[in-house]
Amino acid sequence: MRVAVEERRKGPIVDSTDLSEGAPASLARRAWDQIGPIVLAVAIALLIRAMVIESYYVPSESMLPTLLIGDHVFVNKFVYGAKIPFTDIRLPALRAPRRGEIAVFALGRRGPGQICPLDECPDYPSEGFVKRIVGLPGDRVEYRDGVLYVNDQRIPWEDTGRTFNDEGGREYKLENEMLPDCTHEVLDHPRMAGLGNAPFTVPPGRYYFLGDNRDNSNDSRAWGTVRLEELKGPVIVNYWSWNNQESWAAMLNPLTWVRLLLREMRWGRIGMTYRCQ
Repeated sequence: MRVAVEERRKGPIVDSTDLSEGAPASLARRAWDQIGPIVLAVAIALLIRAMVIESYYVPSESMLPTLLIGDHVFVNKFVYGAKIPFTDIRLPALRAPRRGEIAVFALGRRGPGQICPLDECPDYPSEGFVKRIVGLPGDRVEYRDGVLYVNDQRIPWEDTGRTFNDEGGREYKLENEMLPDCTHEVLDHPRMAGLGNAPFTVPPGRYYFLGDNRDNSNDSRAWGTVRLEELKGPVIVNYWSWNNQESWAAMLNPLTWVRLLLREMRWGRIGMTYRCQ
C-alpha cells in the first residue's frame, strides 16, 4: 500500500513542474493574442496606404473651384503602378495617366516658393501636390492669353455666366474648359494676368499639369513637367471637407470641434467624385 501511494504522488509532482515551465510561454501567447491583431491591423493599414489608397489634404486655392482648401481626398495609387515600400520597384500599372485627370504627385521644395521636379533636385524634401493633367508625353502644349493649346489646337471654353468668390473675396468668372473627353470648370480673373508658356513639347515619360484656378496657380508653366515615377495616382473621392483654420492647440478643445462640425463642415462635398464629364 505504501508503494502505491508513493507512485500516485509522483504524477502530480511531475505535472506541476511542466506547468511552471509552460507559464512564460502561456503568458507570451496571451500577450500576442491581445497585441497581435493590432500589429497586424496596423501593418495592413500601412500596406494599403503605401500601395493602394492614400489620403491627401488640399492646402491651397490652385485647384478652385474643383477642390477647396480643407478638402481631404483619397488617391488610388494602384492605377499608375504602386511602388513597393522600401524599394524602387513599381508594380505594373492598370493604365496610363489620362488627359483631364486630377492627380497627386511629388515635387521637391528648395524653399518657400521654390519648387522643382524631383529628378532635378533629388536632395531636397519631397512634397505632395495636386493638379490636373493637360499634357501627355509627346504633346505640344502652349498657354497664351488665358487660352490653352494642345498639339496646336485651341482648347475651347465657354462662359457659364456664373461667378465664383474665393475666401479673400476675389470674384472670378466661371468657365467650362473642354479638353478632349473631359469638360471641367476653370476660373478666370479678368484683372489678373496668369502665367503663360511658349509652345513646348512634353518629353517622353513626363506629364504637364495646370491648376483649375488658372490665374492663381503655381504649376507646369513655372516648374516644368513631372515624371511618371513621381505620380502617386488619380484623385477618386472627397471623404472629408471643412474650413478649418484653427491651430493644433485650439483643436485640443472639444468646443472647437463642435463649432467646426456645426459651422465649418461642408457636408455636401463628402462623397464627391472627380471623373471628367
